[in-house]
Amino acid sequence: MKIGQHREHLVRRVGLLAGLVRIVLLLIALSYWWTQIAQGEQFRELAENNRLRRISLEAPRGLIYDRHGRQLVENVPSYTLLLDRSLSRDLDASLAFAAGVLELDVADLRRRLEENRGGKFQQTRLATHLDLVEVARFRVEQLEHPEFEVAAEHLRLNRHAHYTAHLMGYLGRVTKKDLATQESVVRRDDLLGRQGVEGRYEDHLRGERGEQLVVVDSRGRLIEKLDPALAHAGGNLRLTLDLDLQQEAARLLEGQAGAVVALDPRQGDVLALYSSPSFDPNAFARGLTPEEWRALSEDPRRPLQNRTLQTHAPGSVFKMVMALAALERGVITPESGVYCNGSTRLYNHRRRCWQSRGHGFENLERALRDSCDVYFYHLGQKLGIEPIAHYARLFGLGRPTGIALEDEKPGLVPDAEWSERVRGTRWYPGETISVAIGQGPILVSPLQAAVMTGALAVGYVVEPRLVLDEPVRRGEPLPISPEHLDLVRTALWKVVNDSQGTGRPARIAGLDVAGKTGTAQVVRQETWTKNEELPPELRDHAWFVAYAPAGDPRLVVVVFVEHGGGGSRVAAPIARELFETYFGRRTPEPVPVS
Repeated sequence: MKIGQHREHLVRRVGLLAGLVRIVLLLIALSYWWTQIAQGEQFRELAENNRLRRISLEAPRGLIYDRHGRQLVENVPSYTLLLDRSLSRDLDASLAFAAGVLELDVADLRRRLEENRGGKFQQTRLATHLDLVEVARFRVEQLEHPEFEVAAEHLRLNRHAHYTAHLMGYLGRVTKKDLATQESVVRRDDLLGRQGVEGRYEDHLRGERGEQLVVVDSRGRLIEKLDPALAHAGGNLRLTLDLDLQQEAARLLEGQAGAVVALDPRQGDVLALYSSPSFDPNAFARGLTPEEWRALSEDPRRPLQNRTLQTHAPGSVFKMVMALAALERGVITPESGVYCNGSTRLYNHRRRCWQSRGHGFENLERALRDSCDVYFYHLGQKLGIEPIAHYARLFGLGRPTGIALEDEKPGLVPDAEWSERVRGTRWYPGETISVAIGQGPILVSPLQAAVMTGALAVGYVVEPRLVLDEPVRRGEPLPISPEHLDLVRTALWKVVNDSQGTGRPARIAGLDVAGKTGTAQVVRQETWTKNEELPPELRDHAWFVAYAPAGDPRLVVVVFVEHGGGGSRVAAPIARELFETYFGRRTPEPVPVS
């Protein structure tokens, strides 16, 4: 073979090979450029995530105190079991071990694992509220089961659960709606305030989470902790609530359905706000089972309902507004009289007085003292619905009071326009006669009744205040003659302190209490049937509204008892004991009612 015979062929092959090498080098360069430059930030983040774990640091929720600095709600340690799937050699075996310690079904734990599934290096919340025995078992088996970690968290504890449940509210798990609207501030396993103070002041109480970065190896094992971004605790709240008065209200309403509201009429401080029956808000923080929730929500006593904000016919407590409306419009004088023989006939209907034997001759003061229905029937006929509605609204009725709580009912002050708009019918004069004694379509909540009573006592409407740091919001002086206000105030003093007053069971020696009883019918009666002879669900609702001292009002008390019967017998004695608690005066047993 001659030298150089295949030179040309070899050169071609070498050139081809060189071209291939250049292409490979170019691809390597392009890949390097793509990895390091074009997608460098993304790959650096992925690499960082493979060795960095972000651990959320819980922010302690703000504490809540009463007006005297007594703690109402606190945070107590609670232990949570976390599972790191990346450290588990056999996930089935890990779940079986945890199920044995917790005495749960493996299927239940697997369901929780799927519901709370996170990223590869994220821990999954598997169980909460571990007891100390369970904590010890997992800690002892740490070497054998490094995939489990017991974390100390905070559990919300309402120290006075049943006493303050409706006022304080409760904590509940984050919902899909919460995540959608507050994605930047809440996590899937957070607890948020629901209802009451916890819900209304959620943003203030919640605080700000921190974050701890830790370096882990490829198995997720801890190598190093980096400087954390510390959590910031939520803000504290100091309420206007007087815990002693709140607990006394709960004691006095025990076994009955109803509500107590006590407030300072000068600046609107809510001193007591109790609804009975109550419930345990701590159960919500721990987590209710479906069976527990069903039992609570289907309870016929409706313990979840805040009765201080629910509305009912006010009965005779509305008569003090009627009296002022009639005086201001000039349809009567203080001495204008009506004779009551137990009933009267108006608009072709016989109208009964609560006193079957009648009250005899009644002027305005005596009619308020005796709560004479016949007198106020005639007052309603003279006034008409429009003036009645006007003066009712001056006292804050027919609209929310503005208290910082959810689900407050606005109540109802009816008039002709309302009847046409809502019912599609005209207003009938006979309906005015019912409204004149607080019956018919007029609706008032115990809280609204407290605002109304406070306005009469001090001469202006004030917005109820729950937090001491919040500003006092009081309205302009009532556009009502001071002489007329004083006349009605004197009559309310006689309701309690005169020997014939319907509210004398609320009388306290050495303390001038002024008030008004009320009995709201549940069903209309054509005869004088005693409440005790009616089925419990058909008995009248009992009201009593009062303030003291009469000459310098510092406390308004409203008592409402569902199906309690007469306000004089049932509600007034409760108010009496609340005044005694607040002012520190104890007197002999209440005066019996004949």
